[in-house]
Amino acid sequence: MNTSTRNLSALLVLGSFAFGLTACNTIHGVGEDTQKAGEKIQQEADEHKDGDGATESSIERPAQ
Repeated sequence: MNTSTRNLSALLVLGSFAFGLTACNTIHGVGEDTQKAGEKIQQEADEHKDGDGATESSIERPAQ
């Protein structure tokens, strides 16, 4: 393998590695943003529950 091909290969490997690191950081940020959005949705849901804290899924229904 000549020198220019070896240098190009090394550059591509390093570039791929750097891209991979930034992708992981970006995915981590998206995960944090998604978690914060979920927390806000949960807070809104908690604020809009019935006054007794009952939700539709927690109401007992008579046996039929």
